[in-house]
Amino acid sequence: MHIVIDKKEEAMALMNEHFLKLPENYFFADIVKKVNSFRVTHPKTHIIDLGKEDAALPLPPVVLEAMHGAVDEMARQETLTGCGPRQGYSSLTEAILKHDFASKGIQLSPNEIYLTNGAREAISNMSDLLRHDNSIGVTDPIYPLYVDANVSVGRAGAIQDNGKWSNVVYMPCSYVNHFIPQLPEQPIDIIYLCYPDNPTGTVQRKAELKKWIHYAIEHDTLLLFDATYEAYIQDKDIPHSIYEIKGAKKVAIEFRDFSMTAGCTGLQCGYVVIPKEVTAATLAGQRIALNPKWERLTHIRFGTPAYIAQRAAEALYTPEGKKAVKERTDYYMTNARLMKEVLTSCGLTVYGGENAPFLWVMTPSRLPSMKFFERLLFETGIVVTPGVGFGPGGEGYVQLTAFNDRKECEEAMRRIRGWIS
Repeated sequence: MHIVIDKKEEAMALMNEHFLKLPENYFFADIVKKVNSFRVTHPKTHIIDLGKEDAALPLPPVVLEAMHGAVDEMARQETLTGCGPRQGYSSLTEAILKHDFASKGIQLSPNEIYLTNGAREAISNMSDLLRHDNSIGVTDPIYPLYVDANVSVGRAGAIQDNGKWSNVVYMPCSYVNHFIPQLPEQPIDIIYLCYPDNPTGTVQRKAELKKWIHYAIEHDTLLLFDATYEAYIQDKDIPHSIYEIKGAKKVAIEFRDFSMTAGCTGLQCGYVVIPKEVTAATLAGQRIALNPKWERLTHIRFGTPAYIAQRAAEALYTPEGKKAVKERTDYYMTNARLMKEVLTSCGLTVYGGENAPFLWVMTPSRLPSMKFFERLLFETGIVVTPGVGFGPGGEGYVQLTAFNDRKECEEAMRRIRGWIS
């Protein structure tokens, strides 16, 4: 029986019931619990985690120097910063404009850049600007954040027996289509794209991204483009930004993050690009520019990264900072290449690892991904991420990341080679 509570007669805090639709057990937290349980029962086994998304290399000296300088400034009254500007400090936004966009022929203005506490926060908060009954489209497999952010506001519908949400359009990505999703047959209000892709490590060339821009313009679709791992692109023909595509500033919002570029995972600093041309409509048909509305949202929900974090990010654009970023991305991409060579030589089918720090590995005989994860953990002491955690399309795969010490990667590959043999 459904009971309706008259709030005027009885005060009671009511739960956002859409949030209750999220699974009680967060998949990645369950993986951590399984690994910790194994660690307790096998105390002598050295566990190698090839599933982590955290930096293995320390912060470069140029970043540490910038952070120390920022701390010293905050210790003096004449240089104390206090609460910073809502968009972030202009020295950092100007560096972003010059090095990330102008250098690629992309013209943006300073007030189209907003500093955020990482891409995750920005992607989640963007959901608050858009009506609950927008339709959404995602690639499958996909990083779960994109779907979860919509579940919690009632936009995703209900979970079905096949693991999909009723109001989400899933665009399959598999070896059959070379992990390049086909354009939807129906109009979709909001589409999430992530390139280089997490979890598959695959990319899209300019010709493919042009199709998405044309689709978005034709169907009045908003593209939310996650470019968190663009620093790992090796191929010069792969776009680093969606705005390298003509017309993208009309329909796309881009997210960036400094976390994995130079060991800055603990600093929580990123930014979102919201061109002035990007709009959404009211039910009455009025077009509303999203840029000023995002600025208004920042006054309500969140602030910019700490001054120390912004100074650290700014240091990455100096000559020493750029060198440090390249050294670290090269280090991790060498790990990826090493792992891919060994796994392929063992007879496994491996995707990614060429323009992204992720390897997407098909399990032998299409063994369920959780089963493969458990066998690998218990028989070799190696941790990978089961593909099923990235949606129904991830079943039959596991993800490996390159964010590890070189010797650990080499030892892990030695164990896997022996295990498969």
